[in-house]
Amino acid sequence: MCAQAEIVAVSVSRRKGIPKSNVAVAHLLPEHGLQGDAHAGPGHRQVSLLAEESIARMVEKGLAVHPGSFAENITTRGIDLAGLPVGTMLALGEEAVLEVTQIGKECHARCAIYERAGDCVMPKEGIFARVVKGGSLRRGDAVRVGAERRKGA
Repeated sequence: MCAQAEIVAVSVSRRKGIPKSNVAVAHLLPEHGLQGDAHAGPGHRQVSLLAEESIARMVEKGLAVHPGSFAENITTRGIDLAGLPVGTMLALGEEAVLEVTQIGKECHARCAIYERAGDCVMPKEGIFARVVKGGSLRRGDAVRVGAERRKGA
């Protein structure tokens, strides 16, 4: 039996374009994202997630990176985020629910991480989600994969 997937870090930033800082607790707001985060707002990319395993590959390349360095809001362990289909529901912590809306992203400019390592994991392995149901998140909270959302549901 595998270990349960969990949140390794929750990160926010007040401004776009800078690494996020890890916080002890953060609040997900429905149809918005993490309270106080510069990337929160309406749309399909309210929250970003990246696996700790993806960050570890960049550390192996010699980069001094950590949860939040890729501007992700939620860093997870024990779940293949990039392998989840769009429409998958994720339950986080006690009550929060996210719907996966996008896998990866197009980078319009090469970030500092790409310039140093010649690669970046966020465009291929990061995912985005909208907040279906809000709630508080903290390090160690469980991440559970729900059923894929049906079209028209």
